[in-house]
Formats: sequence, C-alpha cells, structure tokens
Amino acid sequence: MMLLYTTVGSNDLARAGRFYDRVLATLGFHRAREDASEIGYMAEGDVRCRFWVVTPFDGKPAHFGNGVTIAFEAPNRAAVAAFHAAALAEGGTDEGQPGLRPFHANFYAAFARDHDGNKIVAVCERAE
Repeated sequence: MMLLYTTVGSNDLARAGRFYDRVLATLGFHRAREDASEIGYMAEGDVRCRFWVVTPFDGKPAHFGNGVTIAFEAPNRAAVAAFHAAALAEGGTDEGQPGLRPFHANFYAAFARDHDGNKIVAVCERAE
C-alpha cells in the first residue's frame, strides 16, 4: 500500500459524517473513530483508519483542491453504482455516472462531490 491515509476537509462535520457513513458503507468501509474535529473510516480487518474527514487544523474554512480526487476501490461494478446512488441520495453532486472510463479496458468508475466540494470516486478494475 502506498498511502498511509487521506483527509478531506469539511465545514459541517456532522453532515459530512452522515454522507460518508452511507456512501462508504457501499464499499465495505465503516466509521471507526471520531471526536469533535475528525471522523475516521476503515475497512474490515484493517488496523487503522485510512480516510479521515476533518475540520481544518488552521481554523479556516475547508475548501476542496482543484484537481484533487480521492479514489476508493470497489469490489465490483454493483458497488460502484451503489456508491454513486448513495452519494446523490445524501445530497452529493454527480461528477460522472457509473461506467467504463478510457484509462484501461476494465476501469469502471463513478464520480461525485460531497457537500464541501471534495471529489470522490469508486473504481472497480475487474472485468464483469
């Protein structure tokens, strides 16, 4: 594994928690830690949270990074579709419907943005 963890900022941690609880559950991730300034998510069997939603440490408003996308591995194409549907149902915005992308023959993905504008994607690289 290359990355230890990833964070995204939020201006409303409670709302972001509701969003990510539902969206990440479609991929098998769950809320494992939280306090007043952060929520951590992990996969079953992992030893640490790998994705965090945080209020910015500097106290300034959170904002998304232009060109930044956080990609989550999906176990199958149905999970990609469920991820996208959950994101939209929780008030996220569509950034790309589930489907094959030109990156390689089996790159099946769906893109969304959370309430704070953070761009997320679920990807399945298996042929189905």
